[in-house]
Amino acid sequence: MPMTTIAGHEVEVNEEGFLTKPEQWSEDLGAELAKLIGIDMTDEHWNLVRFLRKDYDVQHETATLRRVSTQTGKPVKDLFVLFPAKPAKKMAYVAGLPKPKGCV
Repeated sequence: MPMTTIAGHEVEVNEEGFLTKPEQWSEDLGAELAKLIGIDMTDEHWNLVRFLRKDYDVQHETATLRRVSTQTGKPVKDLFVLFPAKPAKKMAYVAGLPKPKGCV
């Protein structure tokens, strides 16, 4: 896997730029990943990213948009406002997790 340096962290990424080792993630790195895709992180963003990280530890796969919505109580339309265009993919990217199944 290719190595890259983001915010002073040397990390392994795949061809799409997603971290291949979620354990290399930190909130500092997440903030920098968000900047790279044009997202200014707020508490709402961080709550979703933290949910994804905790859920991944239990489920061993990245939550889908529907799961994020049902588990957090956040309507899907709000997820699109926070992470425009492809919210599931962008949330996973910022959280340092693999793309959810079904994401293109």
